[in-house]
Amino acid sequence: MSALIELKNVELSLGKDAARVHILKGISLAIEPGEAVGLVGPSGSGKSSLLMVMAGLERADSGSVLIEGVDLAAMGEDALAVFRGKRIGIVFQSFHLVPTMTARENVALPLELAGRNDAFARAEAELRAVGLGDRLHHYPAQLSGGEQQRVAIARAVAPDPAIIVADEPTGNLDETNGASIVDLLFALKRERGATLVLVTHDAGLAAKCDRTIRLRSGVILAPEASPLAEV
Repeated sequence: MSALIELKNVELSLGKDAARVHILKGISLAIEPGEAVGLVGPSGSGKSSLLMVMAGLERADSGSVLIEGVDLAAMGEDALAVFRGKRIGIVFQSFHLVPTMTARENVALPLELAGRNDAFARAEAELRAVGLGDRLHHYPAQLSGGEQQRVAIARAVAPDPAIIVADEPTGNLDETNGASIVDLLFALKRERGATLVLVTHDAGLAAKCDRTIRLRSGVILAPEASPLAEV
């Protein structure tokens, strides 16, 4: 089985001049279709930056990032945005919902940008699927943190992406809401046959993954590590 996500010798630095920091240092890894992979390690280890490189939100300085065999470095910004919108669903810790849009409008937005004629019908179906059928017309400020994250997840999966990436998806939630969001993410992964890659400090969440990849100071310490170790 060929890898769905493949990184080879990826280097990434951020900032300018004296403030420039070497974030990722020769990262190579492969993730198979349908895997659930946790990126773990101490703060500042490069976990979120690695996730953003995989999602095409950060451009690697060198090395290659292949998604379904497509080299992201070879794509222009417009083509990359279209590819990402169709193939990669992204869930952020801070939800990133548009405050002036209802839940349904937030979920429909990427579908509209992709030219889908059924954007609002699909958005409504996705919100019902995550338990928010009675919150379609509520604005983010009218929703709890857990509900906002459910809207964000519905938005991420609405285009039926092959890959779902999540950056600390439970980081802004209490224990009960966090556990509910974890269950939802893994249920959606199973139902849709998607690949799930997530950054987490939560040992319980990491333990649910098929595999964990541990980073420290921008390098992978081991391709596979116990999720019960420090995360």
